[in-house]
Amino acid sequence: MSAIKIRKEALMEKFWKKSWDRGLEDLDPGRWETNYVDAVRSTFKDFPEKTALAFMGVELSFADLDRYSNRFANMLIASGLKKGDVVGINLPNIPEYVIAWLGTLRAGCAVSGVSPLLSAGEMEYQLKDSKARALVTLDAIFEARLTGIAENLPDLKLVVAASVGGFLPGIKRFLGKLLKKIPKGKVSPLEGKTVLLFDRLRKPGEFSDLHPSVALTPDDLAYVQYTGGTTGPPKGAMLTHRNSVSDLLIVQEWLQWKRGQGPALSGFPFFHIAGLFFNLNCIYLGWTQVLIPNPRDTDHICAEITKYRPTTLVNVPSLFQLLIANPKFSGLDHSGLETCISAASPFPEESQRELEKIVGGGKLMEVYG
Repeated sequence: MSAIKIRKEALMEKFWKKSWDRGLEDLDPGRWETNYVDAVRSTFKDFPEKTALAFMGVELSFADLDRYSNRFANMLIASGLKKGDVVGINLPNIPEYVIAWLGTLRAGCAVSGVSPLLSAGEMEYQLKDSKARALVTLDAIFEARLTGIAENLPDLKLVVAASVGGFLPGIKRFLGKLLKKIPKGKVSPLEGKTVLLFDRLRKPGEFSDLHPSVALTPDDLAYVQYTGGTTGPPKGAMLTHRNSVSDLLIVQEWLQWKRGQGPALSGFPFFHIAGLFFNLNCIYLGWTQVLIPNPRDTDHICAEITKYRPTTLVNVPSLFQLLIANPKFSGLDHSGLETCISAASPFPEESQRELEKIVGGGKLMEVYG
């Protein structure tokens, strides 16, 4: 029997189903013919007063997220962006990321997550390759990197500068910058580009609170998501709204997560595919997300776990190992924790056992692919 025939027979048998949980069947992605923006509309109607984002003592409701995202979308449209244009989001896990992400989709544009850890050259490569028309970045990155490469980015027409402490109370923001716990940078004009401050979105009246009337289809581009570049230059994977909605279908069918529950705490950056897809599921589910701007600060994570008692904890193996090494983590009450999700790299078996000794057996799930 030829190797080709064996491979065909294996595909016909759908060998991968052997690893599925009992009772799962094939899904028809076409059973929910919609785009992601329409798929999550009900969340904002069903849970307006529920906390959507918790960040360093500040809580934004789903109504807040809805309003700010609409303002961001209308700002993009007023700045000349069109359906299909790419918006780079170059931020850590702060409220501004989620607002810019959802607002970009509502404007009919595509999101491209840009790691804040990239060098100026790496950042220039991704923005050029994706032909990004707009960029949302930190004021610190604006001064340190963007000013040096801006003239090499002819497609980039709009830059929106945010601060890590943008949503924090004034005194907390002032002390954070004074003590150098919050990075800061100077935002200056860039020739041939419009430069705006994210803070303008918090003031009512300048940009409409109404949902923009942009017609979207399942096959419209939603993301240009870049690979890690382990086998050459990073490549932008083009993902549609259909891809996003299919992910919602898969997760709900397999994990049976309930809407309106949560909360969830994730150390995964939103610019990473795992962080992105966990975020879009949390928004659909109406779950509170506890945002972690620095996932290596395990004392802060432990404090947030104590305060919010998440039902789902998500991290990369190396950061789970940092938590395991922190005595505060093992001393917490994890009885309400239902699932720990590990992804992005292999999780050593010994560390898996150590984690489940702390949080309870049968709670760990590894995600890959």
